[in-house]
Amino acid sequence: MTVLRYWAAAKEAAGVAEEEVAATTLADALAAARGAHGERFSTVLARCSFVVDGDPVGGRDHSRLAVRPDSLVDVLPPFAGG
Repeated sequence: MTVLRYWAAAKEAAGVAEEEVAATTLADALAAARGAHGERFSTVLARCSFVVDGDPVGGRDHSRLAVRPDSLVDVLPPFAGG
């Protein structure tokens, strides 16, 4: 199962620090998370950036970005501070 690890506001909105989902793409993984956590979480997720197995996703198409059963996806909302 792919592990989604939530940080800051994403963690707060999800109510968990991490969870496992069955997915073959990043889009599948995020859809599963949206379904599990509702609209507030989806709003936060829309502002997040993602790192899959240590590689920043950037502007790549989430539906074309494969994840493996042992992948780790960091879900990073915008951070404040300096």
